[in-house]
Amino acid sequence: MGQLFSHPATIIVVILLIVLLFGAPKLPGMARSLGQSMRIFKSEVEGMKSDSKKEDDKDDVVTAEVVDNKAKSEKSEN
Repeated sequence: MGQLFSHPATIIVVILLIVLLFGAPKLPGMARSLGQSMRIFKSEVEGMKSDSKKEDDKDDVVTAEVVDNKAKSEKSEN
């Protein structure tokens, strides 16, 4: 596969075939759509990376309050 595009003539032929198949008027729209898709994909990947960093930065500390039920029940009986 690496040798297929090693010569500039093959690249030119592939570009000409794409222009003939899709037509010149549609190519700018296709390129724009591809660019938007790549931007969305890139932003989602960055979002996932930042989310995972936020989760890694969180401390796994649990705070709790000790409740003495015996003391409360003795007070209510009095």
